[in-house]
Amino acid sequence: MANYKSARQRKNNQKNLPLFRELQKKIGIQFENEQLLFQAFTHSSYVNEHRRRSYEDNERLEFLGDAVLELTISQFLFQKYPTMSEGELTKLRAAIVCEPSLVQFANKLSFGSLVLLGKGEEMTGGRTRPALLADVFEAFVGALFLDRGMESVYHFLENVVYPKINDGAFSHVMDYKSQLQEFIQRDGTGVIEYKVMHEKGPAHNREFISTVALDGEALGVGVGRSKKEAEQKAAQEALNKLKGM
Repeated sequence: MANYKSARQRKNNQKNLPLFRELQKKIGIQFENEQLLFQAFTHSSYVNEHRRRSYEDNERLEFLGDAVLELTISQFLFQKYPTMSEGELTKLRAAIVCEPSLVQFANKLSFGSLVLLGKGEEMTGGRTRPALLADVFEAFVGALFLDRGMESVYHFLENVVYPKINDGAFSHVMDYKSQLQEFIQRDGTGVIEYKVMHEKGPAHNREFISTVALDGEALGVGVGRSKKEAEQKAAQEALNKLKGM
């Protein structure tokens, strides 16, 4: 009976098979178990309309993919930004794995055209609904992890997600020191050094003057009520100078 259901399910998926084959070719990854790939794109509304058939929705894969994304993105950021604090890493990771970002990744691969939806969900625009697309992206990552392992997940993210990080797409959530570090790493290599050049005033009203240099060459000066504020302003000035602002 199970084999009969599996065969019938494969037959029902034939109409979408060319699209899934095209996706695999596009990302350079071939699934060994294509049923996992189909499941990643199967919405619960589709399952509800086909209760007599052995379809399974993508919610469990979504759960797994969410965890895999958290780990892989965390590892990438940990290695890319060796001086970034835990709080900064957490904030940056949150911006990368949030719904709007996942939707962008899903749209880049036209995931919306592959989703199996119920008629009601289809009629109400489910194919372009942000929450649905974000869930599908996570489900796909979960399916890829189960089918091909973590190395294939890394390969996929290296082509779809990591370039966006390297291009500074999420710099808006980073502080100026982190943005400066990212800018330097993107355009080359070098050692960034901050120094407090001067501090004055009473303890309750202290003022600090800090500089930032790249391989010994001064790039910016900042003044603040704390060392951190002064360094942030120095980094901001350095960024403006490097970007020709």
